[in-house]
Amino acid sequence: MAFQKEPAYTHGQAPTTAILLCNLGTPDAPTPAALRRYLAEFLSDHRVVEIPKLIWWLILHGIILRLRPAKSAAKYATIWTPEGSPLRVWTEKQAQRLQAWMQQQGQQVTVRYAMRYGNPSIASQLDALKAEGATRVLILPAYPQYSGTTTASVFDGVYHWAARTRTIPELRFINHYHDDAGYIAALAQRIRAYWQEHGQPDKLVLSFHGVPERTLHLGDPYHCECYKTARLLGQALGLSKEQYQVTFQSRFGKAKWLEPYTEPTLIQLAQSGVKRVDVACPGFTGDCLETLEEISQEAREAFLHAGGQDFHYIPCLNDSADWIEAMGRLSERHLAGWPTREHADTAALTASRTAALALGAKQ
Repeated sequence: MAFQKEPAYTHGQAPTTAILLCNLGTPDAPTPAALRRYLAEFLSDHRVVEIPKLIWWLILHGIILRLRPAKSAAKYATIWTPEGSPLRVWTEKQAQRLQAWMQQQGQQVTVRYAMRYGNPSIASQLDALKAEGATRVLILPAYPQYSGTTTASVFDGVYHWAARTRTIPELRFINHYHDDAGYIAALAQRIRAYWQEHGQPDKLVLSFHGVPERTLHLGDPYHCECYKTARLLGQALGLSKEQYQVTFQSRFGKAKWLEPYTEPTLIQLAQSGVKRVDVACPGFTGDCLETLEEISQEAREAFLHAGGQDFHYIPCLNDSADWIEAMGRLSERHLAGWPTREHADTAALTASRTAALALGAKQ
């Protein structure tokens, strides 16, 4: 693999520290053509689909990319905003507000966002940061619970960029924060604020994105981390185990995925006499197709059609102040030891050099 061309070196350019907030990705537009490009990249990742490459290539290009883009585009069209895809909009706002929060703390840190699939890519954002003089980069995945299908794939994207880069910045990675106190507190506050306005449900359903069950048996910690998040959140809300339930959504293909599945669970709850359910999605830090269309539209219809009377979807953390602060505190801990107060560091270095020159002159 050939090295890419390095950005022009500027003598005396001050080294800087950056945070790259990485999310899954989104198509550029709610159209079949845009979805085809996006799905081709997403579903070609061996972390996402662990099927022998040749077999999967035939299935992907022979069937899925012929049929699914139009269906997916229609779903995206129902949630698309004037600003664009909700996932991109919220991720960009989170990055902007995280940088503002860091600056308020006196931290001179550049914060950017990137998508594992689609735009802006991880490689393009790392290129831009490097060209601006970033010599230290903290990778912050938007996934609180670690999974090989998501978190590890973000790391792959960074490693792939590094493999063709001659001068690599110092890199640090946040693996997970499923039990981070700030994250749990932000989730609890989000739900409490919703309940103060709308009242409490008969049942709170905590729906996490699903993954194939085999990943659990192969050592992926995702399943356990989802349940720990739910347990800590339930405790923070003062709920008994009977008042909330963990489910998994977004099943794809015929293989067995983590259970219980979200929509069948909601149907069962309605049929058993539960009148009102609230659904929150703690594994998603920003609202997206899986929350706004799959839960707030499809799951709502399934619950009401099965006899339920009242369905509430509680929005994700998005750019809430509690979540921005939680991200900031999390980042500060992982930035420890890196000089992020450049102005103070520069002043100290200048004073040190001045003192050394003065001492030399006396000698």
